[in-house]
Amino acid sequence: MSNRIQSAIRAAAEMGVGLLAACNRLRLPGTRNPFVVGVHEPMREELTLENLPVTGVIPPGLDGLYLKMGANPVRPAMRGHDWFLGDGMVHGLAIEGGRALWYRNRWIASRTAAAALKRPAAPGPRRGGNDTVNTNVVEIGGRIFAVVEAGSFPVELSRTLEEQRYNPLEGTLAGSFTGHPHRDPLTGETHAIAYDGRIWDRVRHVVVAPTGQVVRDMPIAVEHGPCVHDCAITARFVIVLDLPVTFSLKAVLAGYRFPFRWNTDHKARVGLLPRQGASADILWCEVASCFVFHVANAYDDADGRVILDVIAYETVFASAEGGLDTPGKLERWTLDAATRRVERRVLDSAAQEFPRIDERLFGQHHRYLYTVSVPEDGNTQLAGATQIYKHDLETGERQVHAFGADRIPGEFVFVPARPGAGEDEGWLVGLVIDTAHHTTDFVILDARSFAEPPIARIRLGHRIPPGFHGNWFPTQGAGDTGAHNAPGDGPDGASRRSAVAPAIGPAIPPGV
Repeated sequence: MSNRIQSAIRAAAEMGVGLLAACNRLRLPGTRNPFVVGVHEPMREELTLENLPVTGVIPPGLDGLYLKMGANPVRPAMRGHDWFLGDGMVHGLAIEGGRALWYRNRWIASRTAAAALKRPAAPGPRRGGNDTVNTNVVEIGGRIFAVVEAGSFPVELSRTLEEQRYNPLEGTLAGSFTGHPHRDPLTGETHAIAYDGRIWDRVRHVVVAPTGQVVRDMPIAVEHGPCVHDCAITARFVIVLDLPVTFSLKAVLAGYRFPFRWNTDHKARVGLLPRQGASADILWCEVASCFVFHVANAYDDADGRVILDVIAYETVFASAEGGLDTPGKLERWTLDAATRRVERRVLDSAAQEFPRIDERLFGQHHRYLYTVSVPEDGNTQLAGATQIYKHDLETGERQVHAFGADRIPGEFVFVPARPGAGEDEGWLVGLVIDTAHHTTDFVILDARSFAEPPIARIRLGHRIPPGFHGNWFPTQGAGDTGAHNAPGDGPDGASRRSAVAPAIGPAIPPGV
């Protein structure tokens, strides 16, 4: 059978599935989704705010951009909606010379969002019909990209957030990408495990060179279409999480828009892929059934084992409606490549998520790990989740920073204080929502005085929805992450312009 005939049959089948799903969607409850009300209510306009008020003193040298994004539907959410879906919105805050220069929020101009906003869609090539990007903002090849898993090409952003362009990494990205690419600070390569909900029998190991082009795109055989949200690397391995959340045709046919559910027939396993190895070289290690959204880090220990720190869930999306079920716990997994065994140990049983480390140590031994509290009872409004944690993995100590009643923190990111700074010598930065007053603070903490009051707070007079992930993008020459050049600049510091996105120029210092 020719490829043309196969494509026609597939298109007809997908159309039939789509029609049946649309009919069944009308039978779903019409109540408003919990992730578009209250603390999650989407913002309705794009703002540009300048010279923001600062309480305290912003540390000298903390110059750069903080960028975060999440789903922010332009139109009202319809039946079958889910937290992970919806038009992407990027929030940006520029700091320079102890001043908060500006805040901006901008929708990613997908075709759907642009049509609703009555404006032109962002230029650049698309991959398929769904070009929504809503999960993370990262540095790749010295530039800033908004990314999402299992679907659209990345979207390149200017430092001012005023320009954006779909960019498949200079035309070298042939398929889907990920919401969690990880940069190896020792080699400059970016690694990803990418999957596609339409392709059930393989995922891909994608490697992006320091210059921003894909240099490896290797298929890995799997079953059932697993959801692979994150990955990790060590000096020897890329870690593939093949866990029991897979594509669910039943959920799609029932009208739900998020197509993944818990699959009891899918065995949980962790793959140790040699960095330059083929799919046949993967060492698959079975693990007790669970799911992991986010990895903190991994490394090879002195005995040749792999240490992997994760937030692990007993189950997720187990009901017909989906949902996260019980909260995740911080665990350390020790993988023995010789025996193919995985030892799981709970490091902290408190409900928490969004683990981060000093990313100069990604793929290497780390001591400190930072997480965000989440409600023990699964409350979707995040009520009572007002703390973040600092874990000392050598002593087992957990420090707590409490923001106070009605103040909900999101993911916090570690920023080194200076070139050569120690592992926890620097700042933690992130957004905290004041649900009582519907405002948001950008908070700067001293990582070594973690429980003490913030060094500085930048007040925003509106509520930014919790969203998903964010990162710090230093101004060129400001601080040292050991991994990042200023977005828009090449690995040697020389200014470079994207061939795919000529409208997005070299790095421009914030505020210029």
